Amino acid sequence: MTEPLFRDDAYMRDADGVVIAHTPEGGIVLNRSVFYPTGGGQPGDSGSLSWDGGALTIATTVKGDGDSIILVPAEPRALPPVGAQVVQSLDWDRRHAHMRVHTALHLLSVALPFGVTGGSISAGRGRLDFDMADAPEDKDAIADVLNDHVSADARVSAEWITEAELDANPEMVKTLSVKPPRGAGQIRLIRIGEGPSTIDLQPCGGTHVARTGEIGALRIGKVEKKGRMNRRVYLHLDG
Repeated sequence: MTEPLFRDDAYMRDADGVVIAHTPEGGIVLNRSVFYPTGGGQPGDSGSLSWDGGALTIATTVKGDGDSIILVPAEPRALPPVGAQVVQSLDWDRRHAHMRVHTALHLLSVALPFGVTGGSISAGRGRLDFDMADAPEDKDAIADVLNDHVSADARVSAEWITEAELDANPEMVKTLSVKPPRGAGQIRLIRIGEGPSTIDLQPCGGTHVARTGEIGALRIGKVEKKGRMNRRVYLHLDG
């Protein structure tokens, strides 16, 4: 098991760790990780590892068996031995851009209240696929709604509910094709806003900024038709 440090503190950039396993493919498993593994449309983190006598670049991070997280080196190199103490360091600029885009996509799901059939995140833009027949008529109006939420500088926070509580509130789940992971008894929610001023509340395991003002200006890009009832909407960080 790898302790997911990013889940409690998305702003942690560096941390110590201990190597607990190697994978047959040359990956590294640590006892705790600041690196977010690919999932929910968000790419795995990159960065570096260093230890007494060595260092290597981490190209990406993926999920392993159970709760393990695997760091994937950028090139074949000597790995830190099992039991070694290491220092892990994120490519922070890339991660922070992912956090901004991921939080912005939550806002997009509010501005366009349709079921979400897919999505992806990169460092400069993201997109959501919506279960909607027609493209939005006024992209500027959608952007205005998004940027109003950004200007409000609303708090973004995480909380937990039981699987039974989620079952009693199925409207929280906006994704039609991907359901929140079950089996642990609890579901992580991301709330944007507070109390009666809540803008959005939905299950999510990704990393997000602490306040919407940190996202910065947003712009709606292309809207593509991907099926009779599927529209792909691109969202860009505009600065």
